[in-house]
Amino acid sequence: MLFLMKTLTLFLAISLTLSTALLAQKERGTEDYMVAAIGFYNLENLFDTIDSPTTNDADFLPSGRLLWNTEKYLSKQTNMARVISQLATDITPDGVAVLGVSEIENKKVLEDLVVQPDLKDRQYKIVHFDSPDERGIDVGLLYQEKYFTVQGALSYPVPLKDPKTGEEDHTRDILYVSGVFKGDPVHLMVGHWPSRRGGESGSAWARAAAAGVCRHIADSLLAINPQAKIIVMGDLNDDPTNKSVAQVLRAKGESENLKDGAFYNPMYDLYKDGTGTLAYRDAWNLFDQMVLSEGFVSKSTGGWQLYKTKIFRQPWLFQTEGAFKGYPFRTFVGDIFINGYSDHLPVYLLFLKKK
Repeated sequence: MLFLMKTLTLFLAISLTLSTALLAQKERGTEDYMVAAIGFYNLENLFDTIDSPTTNDADFLPSGRLLWNTEKYLSKQTNMARVISQLATDITPDGVAVLGVSEIENKKVLEDLVVQPDLKDRQYKIVHFDSPDERGIDVGLLYQEKYFTVQGALSYPVPLKDPKTGEEDHTRDILYVSGVFKGDPVHLMVGHWPSRRGGESGSAWARAAAAGVCRHIADSLLAINPQAKIIVMGDLNDDPTNKSVAQVLRAKGESENLKDGAFYNPMYDLYKDGTGTLAYRDAWNLFDQMVLSEGFVSKSTGGWQLYKTKIFRQPWLFQTEGAFKGYPFRTFVGDIFINGYSDHLPVYLLFLKKK
């Protein structure tokens, strides 16, 4: 009797282990599907320590207000690499195949980033253009060649002219990259839309202008191929319900019945549920978004299809004490270096494709 009980216990344990393994295998898409991740991360002022005549980097110099030196810069790089290295690794060992980034000073800081110990084995390649932004910060794209082949890249300026004063301003360009993502032609846009400086409503026109540039690019692509697979990603400085996203970009909260080139915004429900990517005055915003054309959510299109939407939220990415307890653990609080990560949380999308 004892022998039978032990045998039954062993059988149940083996069955449970096999069931768990099969579920994990299915979750990872390794049975019938390939799986891949594309993400976005605002790196929060990733500046080098070298004085540049073309950027407003005075604060980020050894003699500047923040006393930004080599030690702090290398620590920031290590921290950024730690975060990026863990994105999506619960479902694919390669992590994010493609990653849009913002708040970078130049291409050099990305070159330093991709050779960090946590990232160097992935051999990320870089797409970058200098932007005319008055702060001197740019956007960029990192990608693994085993997943993505770049076919073309352009930098689209965002013309800004204050409707009240007529004054011209400069902001980050929209980075457009076309390529082949494991067999599928895709089009990627990375943006860091104008900030809310001057107030949300008073600056809304500037973000509408950035959204209009993205919409124009998308309309041109969809005119050629109505099923074109397009992703607009970035720090939009607006939430999914704001005019720039919902009306100008025309990103909807439902994936069904997308008409006349409307986008699907998988971040919409997360925002409605109170989830965000940055905190301000004890409230959460979801500025870091990734929106998709119908080609990524229509079963009739085939190829890569959206599977899941994720905000990367690990306990160590949040401050645990002080006035900003519960906020994202950033690099500085005021002028005080606290050696954190970013004031934004990274986001990524998981895609499946039949083998």
